[in-house]
Amino acid sequence: MQMNRSSGILLHLSSLPGPFGIGDLGPEACAFVDRLAEAGQSIWQVLPLGPTGYGDSPYAPFSTFAGNELLISPELLEKDGLLTAGELADAPSFPEERVDFGAVRSWKTALLDRAAERFVSELATRAGRWNEDFARFHEAEKLWLDDYALFMAVKGEYDALALRQGGSDSSWNVFWPRPLALRESSAIAGERARRFHSIQKIEALQYFFFSQWRKLKAYANSRGISIIGDIPIFVALDSADVWTHPELFCLDAELRPVEVAGVPPDYFSEDGQRWGNPVYNWRAHEREGFSWWIRRIASALARYDYVRVDHFRGFASYWAVPASEKTARNGCWRPSPGSALFSAVRKSLGSEVPIIAEDLGFITEDVRRLRDDLGLPGMRILQFAFDASESGTAFDPHNAFLPHNYIEHCLVYTGTHDNNTLAGWLASASPAERDYVDRYLDCRADDRVWAMLRAAWSSVAAWSIAPMQDLLGLGSGARMNVPSTVGGNWTWRLAEGAFDPALARRLRDMTALYGRAPQA
Repeated sequence: MQMNRSSGILLHLSSLPGPFGIGDLGPEACAFVDRLAEAGQSIWQVLPLGPTGYGDSPYAPFSTFAGNELLISPELLEKDGLLTAGELADAPSFPEERVDFGAVRSWKTALLDRAAERFVSELATRAGRWNEDFARFHEAEKLWLDDYALFMAVKGEYDALALRQGGSDSSWNVFWPRPLALRESSAIAGERARRFHSIQKIEALQYFFFSQWRKLKAYANSRGISIIGDIPIFVALDSADVWTHPELFCLDAELRPVEVAGVPPDYFSEDGQRWGNPVYNWRAHEREGFSWWIRRIASALARYDYVRVDHFRGFASYWAVPASEKTARNGCWRPSPGSALFSAVRKSLGSEVPIIAEDLGFITEDVRRLRDDLGLPGMRILQFAFDASESGTAFDPHNAFLPHNYIEHCLVYTGTHDNNTLAGWLASASPAERDYVDRYLDCRADDRVWAMLRAAWSSVAAWSIAPMQDLLGLGSGARMNVPSTVGGNWTWRLAEGAFDPALARRLRDMTALYGRAPQA
């Protein structure tokens, strides 16, 4: 993958400012693109854009192909005549610094339903302005769209029923009628007919999302900004993906996972991380020529300029945990198809597939060999260079995360969505760790955050990226996610006006100084 020396910012769409409780694809997204360009940046990295489920994590969506309806812009729907100014003016007073997902979902779902109802009514006239474009969209996405819309229509009813009955698990494999869970043809046909109108509205919402996303991406590209997307290696059990293709996952006769994904005990957690995603039946994937994976990656490449594959090490081998275990301690490593999968992807999509390997965690020689044989750039996390819990000692000159050990063909991040912010980590670091930062970077206590930013930008790494929180110097309260915890994650939002012209100038100057500014 060709990488010109560049830099950028990591900020999820949900974190953008705006009046509707959550960032979206509307005017504030375009304003952020403008500010990136003003600051001399070339990259905007986002988290997965799928519809979020339990815990609101973008890494556990209801579909790996669909878009998150909560990110649809009401303002753009108003411009299209699908909502009124009065309906937007009725928005509640949402918190500005956090996403209250419950409140946002309650208000915005009803609002979007009205827009979808109007859209579907206009489609029914068979002469509406949307018909031709929607037909093209449906044809292009039908391999996942039909099943996703049916899944969500059915899920809405059974989730509500489970809630009324006090049930704790409303997953399709547990709570749905058996014929429907097994996708018996008569059950599927009956549900499609019975829920035709609801299905149409769900498809309309997906059309809204991807129409708005395409326009935003085109605008970003026109301003010289490339977008890095993100796909999780695993998918959620309660998803259209597993319901539609249960044979591709390790499920028992009752459609329950035999083993689930996670990672072994490490510096993040002494019990490891039990993610709970069903693991893949890789033999089944091989038998079908990895066609599901090819469609998945092709879909992502159609939406982004580059794709970061989360937990890349899982393509060499993965940590399988018996589903009955409460923690990830008692798992084992199982082999993955590795190069066979990527050979199939490249044969179908071309040799220069722009993929970034998230090569963090327990990385062994076979993982490095797979990454390097494929020519994929990996990641370096600057925060780990000085973190004694990561390296075992804060004074190891051979630590791969120290800038003098980088190679050009990689990306350096000051931190990721799973890390504490730079300021938050520095506040909690030991005196020895802070002293090492000061000596290595030749900086003062009041300049440590920007000294670390300068170290990333000045490094030999082809791309340098910082979370928006680090550029603002925000503390631990602004971190995006704390691994192995549920609740309170994914909620941080950028304050209105925080990314101001002064910060843009400072970032632009640093970017130009270290040769990362766009070339005229």
